Amino acid sequence: MDGRHLEVRRWLTLALLATGPVLVVGVFFVLPVSGMVARGLWPDGVFDPGGVIEVLTRPRVARVAWFTVWSAGLATAVAVLLGLPVAFVLHRLALPGRRLLRAALLVPFVLPTVVVGVAFRLLLGEAGPLGFLALDGTPVAIVAGLVFFNVAVVIRAVGAAWESLDARPAEAAAALGATPVQVWWTVTLPALRPAIVSAASVVFLFCATAFGIVLTLGGVRYATVETEIYLLTTTLFDLPAAAALSVLQLVVVVALLGLAARLRATPDATANRSTARPRQIRSGDAPALVVTALVLIMVAAPIASLVLGSFHTDAGWSTANYRALSGVGSNDALLVPVTDALLTSVRTAVDATWMALSMGLAVAVLVTRRSQTRAERRVRGLLDGFFMLPLGVSAVTLGFGFLITLDHPPLNLRDSPLLVPIAQALVALPLVVRTLVPVLAGIDDRQRQAAASLGASPWRALLSVDLPVVFKPLLAASGFAFAASLGEFGATSFLARDEHPTVPVVIFRLIGHPGALNYGMALAASVVLATATAVVMLAVERLRVPSVGAF
Repeated sequence: MDGRHLEVRRWLTLALLATGPVLVVGVFFVLPVSGMVARGLWPDGVFDPGGVIEVLTRPRVARVAWFTVWSAGLATAVAVLLGLPVAFVLHRLALPGRRLLRAALLVPFVLPTVVVGVAFRLLLGEAGPLGFLALDGTPVAIVAGLVFFNVAVVIRAVGAAWESLDARPAEAAAALGATPVQVWWTVTLPALRPAIVSAASVVFLFCATAFGIVLTLGGVRYATVETEIYLLTTTLFDLPAAAALSVLQLVVVVALLGLAARLRATPDATANRSTARPRQIRSGDAPALVVTALVLIMVAAPIASLVLGSFHTDAGWSTANYRALSGVGSNDALLVPVTDALLTSVRTAVDATWMALSMGLAVAVLVTRRSQTRAERRVRGLLDGFFMLPLGVSAVTLGFGFLITLDHPPLNLRDSPLLVPIAQALVALPLVVRTLVPVLAGIDDRQRQAAASLGASPWRALLSVDLPVVFKPLLAASGFAFAASLGEFGATSFLARDEHPTVPVVIFRLIGHPGALNYGMALAASVVLATATAVVMLAVERLRVPSVGAF
């Protein structure tokens, strides 16, 4: 009887923890996405699967799908090849200033995608430092932007695994006469393979669903599935075609998230190991150091071009572009000054952060509690995958779904100021969960049992055992969520009202209006936004939470 009572109590606790987050994600994610899909698949109230097949067999859709696959695949391969040696240098070698370099390389991942696009256009344009390469508006520029944005994922994910890798097997192999190459192929690579493949699957997911970078660098000529959904919904109003592409994207996303989740659960040599101490630099580390220097240059070049361009005007070097941020641009390009948009972005990001943090903490606690039965373990695994869905589902689909499903009672939120923060919180939720889950999973459950044996209630045990350990990761997760929300563009481009735009939306509007002043203001606003996210991520890095950015 006691055993059955405890089992019922565990299931009730599980249900209690899951109810709130499941309802929030169900109402504000599943409902909008399914509403968007249903609007296209049931155009006249009748299911029309033939329409989906017709859309997927269109020549343009085939070209868009193929461009999405090969560009994302190439960007993923390049990101992995560049990220592996950098992860080794920054997580295994005693390199001076390595923590600062880690933070610097994480900044591109949280930069607004539209800012990345503007920076690369400035770098590769005709008047840019690399204009002689004639890469502006080409697939090479898009792939380079995707690598710039996502190489940090490989560095953080593989670096965290590499840092906790037991060095003794590699040392034993070297002592037995194995060359460094043999040690890498026979010892190190097999131990890191789960982390590498998991990081690669997440990077491919991010590349395949990239929006701002492809829209800014590729325009209409080079479209991915994500930008094609945007074009079909906002310009052509072809909802059946957009829904068909959304379904295709959802299938791919679920498959990749399942692969990543399975690899995260794969036991490997890094499990249950303490962090290895970095070793001194040797002569054989030169190739990895060279690649690290090249990656740093690759990251710094677009940002440096952006900063320099923001101070350049027709009259020479000045701060005119920054002073113009208090205005609305030439020919009234904006309805409100950029400074007002910056305040709106900060308020919105603060709201999105506390929403994502409260939900993410509940989800992390939910999925990391020890399961006593196979059924309970399976339910927790399904919930973990369910809450990761916003990680890769089209932000365009989510934003447009908000507009068509949350515009009538009892959820008439179309004019609500909470609509944008909720959408941004859903985008940031997986980042918070993936930051907190490794920390909570690493807490010895015997500490909670000891607290319970001393009479502590589950909530008291949570406060006395879990909270001291998770406090700094909570701060790091909040900073990560704030930076991601500050630069969110996909869903916000649909939901932000004209009189209350965020800075990424304002930047996109400015570069879409002709005039040197508008373009200069876009560059200055991009620098301000990039600086804000960089400062936040530098503060996050000082907290020294390895799981930040490690998927």
